[in-house]
Order: sequence, then structure tokens, then C-alpha cells
Amino acid sequence: MENKHIFHMKDTKYRSSTLTNGLGRSGQRALLYAAGMDEEDMKKPFVAVISSFSEMVPGHTHLRELADFVKQGIIEAGGVPKQSETIGICDGLCQGHKGMRYPLASRELIADSVEMVVEAHHFDAMVLLPGCDKIIPGMLMAAARLDIPAIILPGGPMLPGNVGQNPLFCSSELREYPGRVETGAITVDEMKEAEQNALPTAGSCAHLGTANSMCMLTEVLGMALPGAGTAPAVSNKRKRIAKASGRAVMALLENSITPRTILTREALLNGIAGAMATGSSTNLVLHLLAIAHEANVSLTLDDFDRISRQVPFICNLQPSGKYPIVSLDAAGGISSVLKAIEYALHTEVQTVSGCSLGKQLQTASVTYSDVLKSTESPQKPEGGIAVLYGNLAPKGAVIKQSGVKESMYYFKGTARVFNSMEEADAAISSGQIQAGTVIVIRYEGPKGGPGMREMLSTTSLIMGRGMDEECALITDGRFSGATHGPCIGHISPEAAAKGPIAFVEDGDEIEIDIPNRSLNLMVSESELEKRKAGWKPVIKPRKPALAKYAAFVDSADTGAIIKLPDQLQ
Repeated sequence: MENKHIFHMKDTKYRSSTLTNGLGRSGQRALLYAAGMDEEDMKKPFVAVISSFSEMVPGHTHLRELADFVKQGIIEAGGVPKQSETIGICDGLCQGHKGMRYPLASRELIADSVEMVVEAHHFDAMVLLPGCDKIIPGMLMAAARLDIPAIILPGGPMLPGNVGQNPLFCSSELREYPGRVETGAITVDEMKEAEQNALPTAGSCAHLGTANSMCMLTEVLGMALPGAGTAPAVSNKRKRIAKASGRAVMALLENSITPRTILTREALLNGIAGAMATGSSTNLVLHLLAIAHEANVSLTLDDFDRISRQVPFICNLQPSGKYPIVSLDAAGGISSVLKAIEYALHTEVQTVSGCSLGKQLQTASVTYSDVLKSTESPQKPEGGIAVLYGNLAPKGAVIKQSGVKESMYYFKGTARVFNSMEEADAAISSGQIQAGTVIVIRYEGPKGGPGMREMLSTTSLIMGRGMDEECALITDGRFSGATHGPCIGHISPEAAAKGPIAFVEDGDEIEIDIPNRSLNLMVSESELEKRKAGWKPVIKPRKPALAKYAAFVDSADTGAIIKLPDQLQ
């Protein structure tokens, strides 16, 4: 009878007691000793510290150092931190080639890998340290799925570059340089100089691309501590937040506060409001929908468009505005943004700080400036993202309206159709695209790509040629957060799912009406039915990872979630 109590190392309320408690766990304890633990450690909660460190990606190169500060905080608060890593793909490195088919698919793999490590090793809590675009939503999805105490500590933005005596230079502008070289606006040497000075430090690219949109979203949702959304990656402020995150996750564990306590529908609606106010990337739409799915919360494209009409775009941030993220941090960061739109928020929601958002905002202040405008004198009167519907997008499409010039809010043009991004890029570079054209790129959706590539190379060529008031671009693919201009993505259903975009032909007239939220193909239903006869989708080569992804991925209007057959649910 005594033997039952010899190895009662910790309270059975902790998941990790499965590894440490009981006579039959001798082998598990031996492995923990081998990993450097002692008996005192085995009495404490085990906390996973999972980062996406990579030597290839500047947004991730500093994450091991940040993890060390997180671990210090966990130890101070009485926990045992154990570090592990997941993959991290850089969207910037993937731009303009077939590698871009992988980042969105990696989101699901990241969520799965966190699930596997945490569930297999029975961790009691976790601190997740993502770097850039798809890693942040992947880890948020894992947090919602696993529902154990968790905090997100994103890597944060890099400092802006200094190019051509512009100390606020961001790589979003650099992406337009190839088009400028091709038109003779700048020289090759000027482009080389910009390349070497545009990205001066570790961190996510300095503008409000997808990476920093998601970084800021973690704070808006209440899944990261105040300041975590905008503090520079290389700042001592982020190191202090890292240590505080380690202490805070132990408080969450003590008080049984889990992600689903925080990631309610009201919190996700706050996330949409924050995205509208900041002018965030359209990719955030995909990711919020996917996070909602994991949290078992109802969220639709209609929520985005409704809030877009209620919350104005107030942050003057690149690429839709003038300033890098660090300028917003200096202006008060996300706390100031949320204070400015407090009227539109659900302030009763819980946060990882241990208090409600409303209480958290009691100590926040806002000073309006050219970086952060007031809701009475906003950058633009509506939110940064609009959702369009019509016979070309029955289930919706999205556009970053904050980056569109008013002259292009309504546009009617003639279709020029391409079945891949490369075909469209070649046509633009060779001068084949005329004013009045609507460029249509299809078979780039979640299934058709597979992987829903970003069309940044295409939009950069358009913007670099100054054609943003002459033509528009629509696609069932998606766009980088660095994109601005009249570019509509996420058209659902996609071409590979027999969506209407599959039946557009060269010369068709397409009408884009952002104020009225419509996207229509000016072709009769009878003509469309004729075109559908004998249709066969374009099927692109894919390796096993993408083939598996394509087999289960759902439409963009659902967040491109993985939809398993009933028997696998």
C-alpha cells in the first residue's frame, strides 16, 4: 500500500502527473532525469515553450533568445519550462515562385505539430513563440484546439530601413522596384542599394503585412500581453514582455484560464474591429475564420463586412499609409488603437493579463497624430477590408480597400484570363496589359494551387508601373499583406471547385463596385451554363504534402480550414 504514495510527485490536477506519478511510471521518470530534471522539478507543472526558430527567416532568428526570457519567467513563477520548435516558412522568400504553395498549408501542419508535442508529453500549459505570417495563426489555432493555459509571444516587427535618405523605408516598397527598373524609373544599382538596407534587423518586415497584422491580432484577441503586438523585435521591451509572459502563463494555470475562455465570439469580433482600424492584411480574414473554427465559435464573412462599415481605418501604416509598425508602437501601440475604438469593442472579454479588456484599457491613453488618427478624422471612413459578393463570387471575395485609390472604387473593365500567376507576370512584363483590363488569375485557390499562393509579384509589377488606376486584378488566390491597389482575392468558390471564375473568358466585361460591395461578370446565366458543359479543371502537379492538403482543404470563405470526412472527425 505504501508503494502507491512513494511516487506521488505532484497534484493529479496537473496533466503532467501522468508522466511523473505512480509506481508504473519508472521509465518515464528515468527519461525526465535524462533530460536534466530532478525530483523537485517533477513536483512542479511542466510548461511547453514552443517557438518557430529558423536561421533562414529574419522574423524567427531571435526566437531562441526570447524563449530564454520566457523560461526565466516560468522558473520564477514555479514552473518547469521545456523548449521545442516547429517549422517556420517565410512568405517573403516564397514570393513569385512555386514555393508559395506551401505557407498556407504549413499553418495546418504547425497546429498539428503543437498538438502532437503537447498532447503526447502531457504539458500543463504552454507559451508559443511564432515569428511570421502563417505560424502565428497556426499556433493560435493550436491554442484554441488544445484549450490548456496558453500565451502567445510573437516575435515582433523589425526596425525600418534607411533607403534614399528615407529612414522609414519598408520592404513593401522594395517589392515595386523590379517594375520600376523595367520601366527605367530607377537603376539596377539603386535597387541593389535598397536591397542591402531595407531590412536592417531581426523581426517581421517593418510594414503592416500579414506577419505584423497577426502579431497585433494576438494582443487584440487578448492572447498576448499588452505591448506584445508592436514592441520592436530587437527591443528590451520585448524581452521584458517575454519574461512577463512566462510568469503570466503560470497565473493562467493557477486560475484555470484557458484559450476558449478568451477566444469567444466577442473576442473574435474585437479582432475584426482591430483589423479594420489598423488596415490589416486580407490574409487575416482567412486566419480569424480558421481560429474561430478551432475555438468552435461562429464567425462569417458577413461579420467582417458589417464591422468594416462601423469601424474606420485610423492607422497611417505602410503599405496603405506612411509609417512602419515601430511608429505605432511609439504612439501607444495596440492599447491606444483599442482605446480609440473602444465604443465598438466588447470590453467584458477575458485576456491573458488575468483581467478584462475593459479593465486593461482603463490605464491606456491615446494621443492622436499623423500615425494614429481619430475616428472623427480617420485615414478612411470605413475599415481596411471589404467583402464583395456577386455572380463572380457567390460565397464572397475580399479586398484591402484601405490600399485602393478612390478613383478605383468603381471599375468596369475587360477580362484577360490566366491560369497561373507566372502567365500573368509574363504578360505584364512584356507590356501586353492595356489600360481598362481586369486581370483574372485562377486555379490558384486552396485546392487549385494547391495552397492559395499570394500574387505579390503580380501586384508589384502593376504598382511598379504605376498602373493602379488603369487596371484591376481578381483571383481565387490571395495577396500579401504588402499588397495595395485594386486587387481582389479569395474569390469563392474557386475555379478548381467549379466556381464562376473558372468560366470567365478573354474579353468578358467585369464590374467592380466597392461601395456597393459587388463583383459581377457581365455575362448571362445562359451563356455561363453553355461554358460549363464539358468543363474539366486544370490540375497542377503537386508533391505528397500538397496533395494531402488539396484533398481535405475547404473553400477560402471558411478560412481554408481542413475539412475531414465524417468518419475522421
